[in-house]
Amino acid sequence: MASKYITIESVTGGVSNRVKQDLKFRTGNFVWRIKFTAPLKPSTVNNRNLNVTTLNNVPLLTNIRYDSVNNCIEIEPLEPYNKNESYLLHVSSKVESKRGQKLPHDITIQFKL
Repeated sequence: MASKYITIESVTGGVSNRVKQDLKFRTGNFVWRIKFTAPLKPSTVNNRNLNVTTLNNVPLLTNIRYDSVNNCIEIEPLEPYNKNESYLLHVSSKVESKRGQKLPHDITIQFKL
């Protein structure tokens, strides 16, 4: 069994059973991949609705991509995560499907390397 390369410290928004880790090796620049069950409205996939911050709410520079074929958002850090520092991945309920459905709650995942 592969060891965990990140520590998921907490998850809000009622999705803790859906947070999975599938990393092959340790890196300071891993990409978050968020899979959705329906196609998204691309205008809602942006750095206001999806972002990574420190615990002190300092935002990290990220590149956000939407893969419309797989209904997947990728959040790539443009600066490395610091080892043993906790971070927050924020997914706003303002992320919307093409049919106008929004997430029922904001989701926040606290993690550290």
